[in-house]
Formats: sequence, C-alpha cells, structure tokens
Amino acid sequence: VCIMEKQVLESSEERTFQYQDSLPSLPVPPLNESLSKYLDAVKPFLNQEEYQRTENIVKNFENGIGKELHQKLLERAKTRRNWLEDWWLNVAYLDLRISTQIHCNMAGPGPYIEHCWPPKEGTQIERASVNIWHTLKYWDLLRTEKVAIERSGNAVLDMNQFRMLFCTCKVPGVTRDSIGSYFKTETEGECPSHLIVLCRGRVFAFDAIHEGGMVTPPEIFRQLTYIQKRCHSEPDGPGLAALTSNERTKWAELREYLIDLDPKNLTLLEKIQRSLFVVCLDDSSPHATPEDYSEITRLGLTGDPTVRWGDKSYNSIFFSNGTCSAFCDHSPFDGMTLITMLSYAEKKVIENEGRWKGSDKVRDIPWPEELVFTVDQKIINEIGRAKELYYKKVSDLQLVNYAFTSFGKALMKKKKLHPDTFVQLALQLAYYKCHGRPGCCYETAMTRRFYHGRTETIRPCTMEAVEWCKSMLDPSDSTYRRLQLMHQAFAKHNKMRKECENGKGFDRHLLGLLLIAQEQGLPVPELYMDNAFTVSGGGGNFILSTSLTGYTRFNGSVLPMVHHGYGFFYAIRDDRIVTTCSSWKSCPETDAEMLCRAVFQCFQDMLQLTVAAQL
Repeated sequence: VCIMEKQVLESSEERTFQYQDSLPSLPVPPLNESLSKYLDAVKPFLNQEEYQRTENIVKNFENGIGKELHQKLLERAKTRRNWLEDWWLNVAYLDLRISTQIHCNMAGPGPYIEHCWPPKEGTQIERASVNIWHTLKYWDLLRTEKVAIERSGNAVLDMNQFRMLFCTCKVPGVTRDSIGSYFKTETEGECPSHLIVLCRGRVFAFDAIHEGGMVTPPEIFRQLTYIQKRCHSEPDGPGLAALTSNERTKWAELREYLIDLDPKNLTLLEKIQRSLFVVCLDDSSPHATPEDYSEITRLGLTGDPTVRWGDKSYNSIFFSNGTCSAFCDHSPFDGMTLITMLSYAEKKVIENEGRWKGSDKVRDIPWPEELVFTVDQKIINEIGRAKELYYKKVSDLQLVNYAFTSFGKALMKKKKLHPDTFVQLALQLAYYKCHGRPGCCYETAMTRRFYHGRTETIRPCTMEAVEWCKSMLDPSDSTYRRLQLMHQAFAKHNKMRKECENGKGFDRHLLGLLLIAQEQGLPVPELYMDNAFTVSGGGGNFILSTSLTGYTRFNGSVLPMVHHGYGFFYAIRDDRIVTTCSSWKSCPETDAEMLCRAVFQCFQDMLQLTVAAQL
C-alpha cells in the first residue's frame, strides 16, 4: 500500500505551470462602476466647482463616446484571455523612450548582512559563488516545474512571470522595444545555460552545466576568480554595458551601428540576451547596517553602468565587501516574482550557514570565454557620453533605505489593523504634514488570479484618508473622532485593495478605453484632457509611487514617477518596517529623508491612537 500511495502522491504533485490554461480571463468591469470609482478618487483634489465640472464631463462620457469605447473593449476582451496584456507591456514599458535603466528598473539589497554575511572585504567571490549556485538550483526547479504554485487564499495565481526570471532580455527598438525570452521547461526543450559576468568594463561567459551536471560553488569560484584576476591585472575593457543606460532610441541606433560594424557583435549581443542572468562584479564597498541599507540600495539602483546590463531581467550584483544587490528590468515581471526567487536563495543560504558543505572537487571545465566586441572611436566616444549623462542624472537622486524598528506586523495584527493599509495611511499623513496638501498616490495591487494578470492601481489618497489626516492635524479634535476616522480610512483602503485584486479597479479600464480611442483614430475624449484626471495622478502623474515588497527580508525600490514626487517602497516584517524612499535633489520641495522620518513618526502616532483608545 505504501508504495502505491507514494506513486499516487508523486504523480499528483503539482507542476508549476499546470494551471496556466485554466485561470480565469481578465474581466472588464462595468463602465458605470469604474466611472463612479474614478469620481470618488478625484474628489480630494478638487473644489466644489471643479468637481461639478468633472462630474458633467464624466456623465457625458458615460452616455456618449465612453459607452461606444466600452463596447469595443468588450469585443476585444471576447477574443483574448487578457485584453490588457500587450497594451500594458507596450504603454507601460516598451514604448517608453527615456532611459528605462534609470527610470523604470528596480533594485533591492540582499539582506545577508543581517545574518550569514556581514560586510567583509575579500569575501566577494566566495559569497557570489554560493549565491549563484542557489539561484541556479532555482532555475533547475523551474525547468522541472517544481517551484510551488503561489496562491492567494484558495485562488491559484498566474505563474507566467516566473518564466521571465531567466534567459530574458529587453532589446531596444527605434520606436518600440521588444522582449526576448528564451527560457524553456524540460518538457518544452533546450534552454540556454550560460552565465554572463561583467567586470571592469569587460564581458565574460561560462556555462553553468558541465557534462550534464550543474557547476558547483567551488567550480563557480574558479571561474569568477579567473575573470577577476584577469580584469585586475589587465587594462579595463570598453564598458559597452553603459550603452544600455541610454535613451531607448539612441541605444537602438547604436546597437544597429555595432552590428553593422561587425556581424560578430550581433552574436555576442545575442549571447548576453540569451544568458541565464548577469553576474556583476562591482568594485564598490557600500556601507550597510540592518537599520540602514541606503548605500547598497543606491548603488544597486544607480551604481557603475559598465558592470550591469540594464536590459537584462536579472542582474546579480556582488560588491567587493561581500554585500550584494539585485537589479532588474521591470518590463517582464513585477517585484514579487523576483522576491519569491530571492527568498528561496536566502533560505538555502541560511540553512547552510552561508557556506558550501559539499565536495571541493573541481572538474576540468572550460575556462570562461571573453566576449570581445569590435568597437571603433565612435562607440568609445558614445560609451563615454552615456556614462557622463548617466552619472549626471543619478547624482541628482536622493535615496534612503531605513528600518523602523519599534514594531512591525506582529503588533499591527494584534491590533487588528491590516499592515499594508497601516503603512499607506501613515504615508498619507506624513505627506500631508510635510506638504500641507493631499498627495495623489499609486499603490500596486496584484491581479495574478487572472490569466497573465499583473497589476492594478490602488489609489490610497481617498476622501476618508484626507478627512482623517485633517483630524490628526486639528488640535481640537478628540482621540475618539480621530480613531473613528482612521477606522473608516482603513475600511475604505481594504475594500479598494480587494476590488483591485479581483479585477474591479478602474485605472486599467480607463487606460483600455483611451487606447481603443487611439487605435480607432478618434480624438482623445474630454475626460482625459480634464485637469482632474492629471492632478489626481492619471496619465502617470502620481506624486507618490508606492509598493509593498511583501513580508520578507527583501525590499526594493524604483525612482519617483514625476520630478516633484517620491518613490516609496516598504517591506513589513514581524518586528520592523523597512522603507525605501527616493526623490530628486533638484526638486526644492521634496526631500526623501524628511518624508521617511515623518512616516516613522506617523507610525508612532497611529499606534498611540490605538493605545489611547484602550485607556
């Protein structure tokens, strides 16, 4: 019986991608619901007169052109399992012409300094080898479909984004970029298995599989040591990777120029595109403590452009003091996919106390090969120009990554307050305190319970939140009133989150209607030209661009969406809240340090409110 049972169990084990075909299609919400939610969302930013004007515009839209566009959107949704997918990829990412490496990529520090790997010179290669090995094991689990399917409650979540962690790269185009993804599961066929290593302006490659078996940490150590020794004893390479930080059209043209210069360059570019991921050996030694990750995060996001390939879906950066960071193109996946993989590697590192406990035997594997590009003076000048522009831009960045350590998720749960909502409302209050007005805010909600679902926008700056902020700042208001308003703001936010996760948000719907109009060559409807649309954050004008990076030790960050805005990202742990706040120094009214400190004060104020209520 035992043997029989075992066989049944083994054959009934879930495969990572087995439910992909049975996930529900992304729904199109009813037009009247989306428009009433939209009106609700713009209210905090308008006076009575402006609101009435917007209300009329919305009514006209709903009874006129909006109705037609909505019908056309429903038609589109009939023939697609996800009516938004291609549109979103293009509009949010691939059509952008700015430097996506600077403005869209995401980065986050490795939390290893808190346990196995405190900063220490001379550990870079050894730690990189162990970390890379665990990441390769994860790739192997994906290939064999043994990565656990993620769920939200009982609902199975779409796992498609996990295919993009490896062997994926964005390719610049003159008007629109594209994504090349070469990952295949074992059942689907061959998958590229080489790694790219960037060091001192040079590019190397080596295979992660030798004679059918994965390379071990000692073998990876041998490969990386060989690369590092060569790079440290020979002249620096041209630093071709810096070209990926250019504006997209410029990079597309330079890429074409490189290929025309020598067809071999195309082969080398394709080798980088197809690689598992990119390993970056960075010479910096960022200072870091468990309470202050600012320097690792800043260097992860905006460090040396010659040792990171901005278009690659995953760059694993190792600094010379043994600290590390992840750096990713945002177009193929959202942050939580990456964090799932990074958490797996971290768990394995901890289980093995940061060491390799297997055999030290090193097989006779081929040495890494250097990818030597044919370059001319024009390309060398362009690399210099790209670096200069890049450093000029990123030197304007103010970024802090601090841990608030007074309490965390455990206490919030005890107080029956949703941790994510807690942080969002604290941010609303902090912004109101610092800037004297409500701050339009974008929070990411995950729509992965639908086929190829990615995100929807939650707009945390609600009338309820604003009423509560005003009460908190009005010395004559009672604790009871403040608490009452806080609970109403919490309830509203929790309701919105649920709706968004269930495909009942309104931002993607409004975007869909606008894109239908554009595709049909119709004029832009008045709704989108209305000032209310922009001041409330529409069209990418959110002052606060925010995301919860989950409940793990990993946190990450992205730059602000607008020049006078902030990026605000946070991980909520049992005993602390780790926040990353970014702003531009050249904007006189924003200050990331100030906002972050204000948020921490608001965490305390909110807790005090619940304590006072119990007295």
